[in-house]
Amino acid sequence: MLSDDARTLLHTAVPTAAVGAVAAIISGVVAGGKGAIGAIAATVVVILFMGIGFVILQRTARSLPHLFQMMGLALYTTQILLLFVFVAVFKNTTLFNPRAFAITIVAATLAWIAAQTRAHMKAKILYVEPESTKRGKGDKPENTGPSS
Repeated sequence: MLSDDARTLLHTAVPTAAVGAVAAIISGVVAGGKGAIGAIAATVVVILFMGIGFVILQRTARSLPHLFQMMGLALYTTQILLLFVFVAVFKNTTLFNPRAFAITIVAATLAWIAAQTRAHMKAKILYVEPESTKRGKGDKPENTGPSS
């Protein structure tokens, strides 16, 4: 993973974890210990799902850049559907408070998306590949057109 990717992942995971911590405190006060456990479990699920998706998307962008947009849309759709499946599967659990779990999944997912959007907007991404690596030290630049 490149340092830019690691930085973006850090800038998205930390705010998501902070939202999860706040949700755990609120859920603990409102629903007791099971509410806090549900909020913590939801935060871990969101960070894992979205983090794995981010890594997959970055690898796709490097190896198959022409599939990046389609892969991104398919990946986010799949992630949201899988999060809904998690909510449905744990709807009647007694391990934790399912309502705190569901609300925290929504809040943490929105926090992840907002943080990832902010990180992407603040990133300085080159849109042109620098050509300095293609030439040797003594090579002159190619003449690419008529000079005036």
